[in-house]
Amino acid sequence: MNEYIGEMNMKRLLVMLILALLVITVPLSAAAYDQPTMGEKNAVKKAMNYLDFMAFSKTGLIKQLEYEGFTKTEAEYGVNHIEVDWNEQAAKKAENYLEFMSFSKKGLIDQLEYDGFTRAQAEYGVEAVGY
Repeated sequence: MNEYIGEMNMKRLLVMLILALLVITVPLSAAAYDQPTMGEKNAVKKAMNYLDFMAFSKTGLIKQLEYEGFTKTEAEYGVNHIEVDWNEQAAKKAENYLEFMSFSKKGLIDQLEYDGFTRAQAEYGVEAVGY
């Protein structure tokens, strides 16, 4: 009987040790998943490069990164991990359009929305260029 009790205690001890190891390693494993992949890191860099010379909406930039071959997840990661004033981007895009074409206020807002800017961002951009 004492051998049976000793064996049960050993099994309990083993189960408790396994559970303790799981509790310790699961958070460490989860932390490893939080590290960006090479593709995600490169998507961040590429997104910043694009914004250095061209104005984009958030969705437009994600689509451009996907066009470049990044996965949707990588592209979204890249765009979500840079600091961008999307209102400022809308203003720059509006200014770019007006350098080459004439627009009514409504037409320019519609064009900016077509490019992926929200209504509020498009209105901000149009007002920023003097409409």
